[in-house]
Amino acid sequence: MLENIRDTWKSLIEALLAQYIAEEVGPVIDLPPLVAQVPPKPELGDLAFPLFAYAKILHMGPPLLAKTLKERIEALEERPSGELLVSGPYLNIKIDAASLANALSAKIEAEGERYGNNETLAGKRVVIEFSCPNTNKPLHLGHMRNDSLGMSMAAILAANGAEVRKVNLINNRGVHICKSMLAYQKFSHGETPESSGIKGDHLVGNYYVKFAQWAKEDPTAEEQAQAMLKKWEEGDSEVLALWQKMNDWTIRGLYESYEAMHISFDAYYWESETYKYGKDEILKGLAEGVFYREEDGSVWVDLSDIKLDKKVLLRSDGTSLYITQDVGTAIMRHKDWPFDAHIYVVGSEQQYHFKVLFSVLERLGYTWAQNLHHLSYGMVNLPEGKMKSREGTVVDADELLASLTTLAEEEIRSKGREEQVGDITETSAAIALGALNYYLLQVTATKDMIFNPAESISFNGNTGPYLQYMGARISSMLAKFHSEQPEVEALPFDAGLLTLSDERELVKLLARYGEVVAKAGAEYDPSLVTAYLYELSKLFSRYYHDNPVLKAPSPALVRARITLVRMVDQVLKNAFALVGIPYLASM
Repeated sequence: MLENIRDTWKSLIEALLAQYIAEEVGPVIDLPPLVAQVPPKPELGDLAFPLFAYAKILHMGPPLLAKTLKERIEALEERPSGELLVSGPYLNIKIDAASLANALSAKIEAEGERYGNNETLAGKRVVIEFSCPNTNKPLHLGHMRNDSLGMSMAAILAANGAEVRKVNLINNRGVHICKSMLAYQKFSHGETPESSGIKGDHLVGNYYVKFAQWAKEDPTAEEQAQAMLKKWEEGDSEVLALWQKMNDWTIRGLYESYEAMHISFDAYYWESETYKYGKDEILKGLAEGVFYREEDGSVWVDLSDIKLDKKVLLRSDGTSLYITQDVGTAIMRHKDWPFDAHIYVVGSEQQYHFKVLFSVLERLGYTWAQNLHHLSYGMVNLPEGKMKSREGTVVDADELLASLTTLAEEEIRSKGREEQVGDITETSAAIALGALNYYLLQVTATKDMIFNPAESISFNGNTGPYLQYMGARISSMLAKFHSEQPEVEALPFDAGLLTLSDERELVKLLARYGEVVAKAGAEYDPSLVTAYLYELSKLFSRYYHDNPVLKAPSPALVRARITLVRMVDQVLKNAFALVGIPYLASM
């Protein structure tokens, strides 16, 4: 809503500037665009328009031009509501907060959970691929950042009007899978998830670590794993049976983890099914002269024209690589569900891979390849350093979520709030999920980050639980209002009573929510939403602490303030949904 007010003032001032310049110096083609800024202090207004460039054309001082424009606008019979202020070389506008609050209240009440959404991407179909685990180990903290980003971006793009399809490519083949299988074959003695009481993905992951330990002692281990992969590709029945059994264990475990973390997909793709498909596309490109064959029989693409290296697409023995598979998978997806854009949520170490992939697809003649995007994200480390899967030093996703849930439950019990929260297990799990998603999303995706579990679960500071507590306080206040002052509900909302500085700032911030949603979608950046949430929660907390709402001096002021509180509550709920934070009515 603020953008509409800004654009209205901008258009009016631009028109008056063009008119004034034409009167004084004649028509000027291509006047510089007028820039709208935010003044450094609230007392200077809400919008600031610098006039240096126009004053130079008019050969007059910018302050005089600001004064002249102010007088011309005030002389108009019809103009936008708001107070005009001259601040040196700037013409500033102080928005009519009462008018904005009235319009905002009506809009939020009418739109509810849709408030803040827009139609920027209406009619666009967007595929977003994320998670993509290997079936040789359970999910870990790195996957959790990936999953949080994927789910959040899917929600944000949908809020911008797109039809979104969430997909997951399960990496269930390759030598890394064979390593777990080989170690299981040698050392398991027939152990199963049921016999051991170990979740299937964890059991398989144990044998991946076991292989790494064994490989340090046996120099033939890697060679044996490669031999098993060859047997798998040749369709050896014994190897395939073991592969199917261990894959099923892992997949069941992954599904359980996804359910606990509220991760969902619209479609799954399996590397065991897609890896062959890309071969045909590469051979087609070879026949058309897009690629070339080396003397050893391998197939390559020369990317020197876009300042990249040569890249092998098929090995000399005809076997495929990751790039081969990804080419086939992208084409398969477009045939399954013709998309306008495709986003890959993958770590920053794969930037080169995706530059090659997108270029190869373009060279094969797929015009939609121009709308592929790599949403790159940095590594997640612990305070004590990096994680390594093969050494078993990763932070397991299940264990992390369980420990966060335990910490949340301890916090609830320490405050003596067991009765208020109802189901303490369910509430603790929701707090843990909010803590996890918020902590992972508050850092811009491209940056590496350090995850501190104890810090993330804190009920104070820049954390998910702090935001959830704001929602719970508001929910409690609204419930108390309905039970104790139902007659006040019948009073009209008088926005003119919201005269405090914090009330003005809250109204402006709530009106800016739609811009945040649009920008987060355009820049693929959920951290814009988390930053907004923290700013809104801090401001509301200060306002609520300093000013009575239910005990305001008059019923009319109670009605005005409770309406403002309701607006804050709805925007919190809407923004929570975009970044995976469960809303809690009590905690």
